Amino acid sequence: MRNGILVVNKPKGLTSHDVVNSVRKALKMRRIGHAGTLDPLATGVLVILVGECTKLFDRFLTFDKEYVATLTLGSRTTTGDSDGQVVEQRDYCGVTEEKVLGVLSAFRGELMQVPPMVSAVRHEGQRLYVLARQGKEVERKPRRVHIKELRLERFNLPDIQFYLKCSRGTYVRQLAEDIARELNCIGFVSQIERRGIGPFSIHDAIDLTEVDEAKVVPFAEAIHTQGG
Repeated sequence: MRNGILVVNKPKGLTSHDVVNSVRKALKMRRIGHAGTLDPLATGVLVILVGECTKLFDRFLTFDKEYVATLTLGSRTTTGDSDGQVVEQRDYCGVTEEKVLGVLSAFRGELMQVPPMVSAVRHEGQRLYVLARQGKEVERKPRRVHIKELRLERFNLPDIQFYLKCSRGTYVRQLAEDIARELNCIGFVSQIERRGIGPFSIHDAIDLTEVDEAKVVPFAEAIHTQGG
């Protein structure tokens, strides 16, 4: 049995657990986990832990994460992304590239962020997303996060594509909704790609169809190879 890490490029439409199950079948072993959930909408870097490396989950909690995401203005959805139902629409004609640049600069650095109802944060023992599916909304305490880099990648209304490098616990969809609010508008995330987790980059990721035992890299070697 190999012990180590696989860096997988998660396709859109699959849950992180779906990817884990696929790797289990490919490697013919049960002791498989992942080091950070991606929503079904999201694509990109999903670090898969194999064998004894499943014990190393906590090592990944301190790693920064990198994303490229698209905020689509003019509509608000139940989930904050394109998988949800549209519940409100509003004009966005007053939004300019100059305004977007100003708003993005205001979000850089440390800030307090309220977790979205569709997150995995627990409230009285239950995951928020479970409560959200029941149509419930509860008060959430804001959490301190660090936005280390935030820049505009593409401005093509209604879409605003941005690059984000952030600390653990940062919710991209919530950040996108907060950006839309500061633009005096509403919006949702229509695309998310995770470009990196710590030293692990999208350029090192393999497709699910390429998973085999020979691709499993020992943790120490993986960290060294990726420059961590």
